Amino acid sequence: MANRLIYGIDDIPPAREVLVLGLQHYLTMFGSTVAIPLLLAKSLGIESDPVTLGMLISTMFFVSGITTLLQTTWGNRLPLVQGGTFSFLAPTMAICSLGPLAKAGFEVRIQHVQGAVILSSLVEIAAGYSGLVGKLLRFLRPITIAPTVVLIGLALFRFGAPMAGRDWWTGGLTIGLIVLFSQLLSHRSRLCQMFPILLGIGGAWAFAALMTWTGAFPTDHPSHVSLQNLAAAPWFRVPYPLQWGWPQFGAAAFLAMLSGVLASIVESVGDYHACARMAGAPPPTARDIDRGIGMEGIGCLVAGLFGTGNGTTSYSENIGAIGLTKVGSRRVVQCGALLMLGLATFGKFGGLFTTIPSPIVGGMYCVMFGMIAGVGLSNLQAVDLDSPRNLFVLGFALFMGLSVPEYVNGIELARDAGTLWTIVHTLGKTGMAVGALCALVLDNLLPE
Repeated sequence: MANRLIYGIDDIPPAREVLVLGLQHYLTMFGSTVAIPLLLAKSLGIESDPVTLGMLISTMFFVSGITTLLQTTWGNRLPLVQGGTFSFLAPTMAICSLGPLAKAGFEVRIQHVQGAVILSSLVEIAAGYSGLVGKLLRFLRPITIAPTVVLIGLALFRFGAPMAGRDWWTGGLTIGLIVLFSQLLSHRSRLCQMFPILLGIGGAWAFAALMTWTGAFPTDHPSHVSLQNLAAAPWFRVPYPLQWGWPQFGAAAFLAMLSGVLASIVESVGDYHACARMAGAPPPTARDIDRGIGMEGIGCLVAGLFGTGNGTTSYSENIGAIGLTKVGSRRVVQCGALLMLGLATFGKFGGLFTTIPSPIVGGMYCVMFGMIAGVGLSNLQAVDLDSPRNLFVLGFALFMGLSVPEYVNGIELARDAGTLWTIVHTLGKTGMAVGALCALVLDNLLPE
């Protein structure tokens, strides 16, 4: 791979090329980053508050720029883009549905999420810089990783077709376009190969805007595109720490978020090896992995202080971009990070994406979360699936990861419930945590 690279990890391309290639990395992480605040809008209570939603989107990109610079400069120094992670979605939704928070406003909800992210980030920092991650990886085998990642996607099935089904014309069009660009045209066009989600959303968005302009989609239509949200957004706004108020800390919220951090760590370890291979760098040592995880913990701490409603992790999409472009330069990714910081201060930038109709968002979820589940299953390539023992561990973990949250969601937590029951209740609503725990315990206890 190193011999075929145009620019290696330490190379510095000409300024013009750096800018264009940095913009490409920015566009590659764009779709996934925008998707996270849109999906969290209802849980955080800002589904009908486009101005705040736009601010949250801008904050996500601003923090991504900061954490990418931290990782590439002082972390493991691989050309890794850092951004929001889907593994934090289920814990965040579980936290927002806790007792009094279910009826609280946005600021109260996100303050509790911030507190959970900050506390769990301290665990990730300690696990990384103490060298604990490298020592514990031998207990996290593929049969534990697979159901954990699969449940990140499957646990969010309620937000796919129900949202797209509000208007199947635009929701179905979104799904069809993403499938067209990612599966049918990707081998013919580099543009389709790199930006299928962005092209799919853009095409469906343009269709909805056209139908709105012609009057076919009236104001009360699910796919109506309203520019009032964009007009209400400020022109310039710089996100800042504690912009939503002081974080609130709770044991139940912390443990729920910790499950997301653990899943993120597992995913990032694989990303480090893939990125080093693509960029022509030596395979990461245990020390490199520990330093990278420690810096991701610092990134989550930054995200918690700024209040993104999420954490940070390494983006697999951008590793794929390195493989396609044969450009593994660290400087290119750092340029992309500077673009994230600059554009995030442009308030209309975040406001623009609040005009995306919900059926388009639902269609995007159907494809993206299905893909995440597929990526999780790909971890089983090295697992003996003829073994009844392995099939039992896998099937039981997946089933319980879906079934237990369904059961726990039907149990209303008493107002005077103690801390222990609150913790159990919160973890029980997080399918990823349930599945990971079942697989981890069974895989390490049952004989081969």
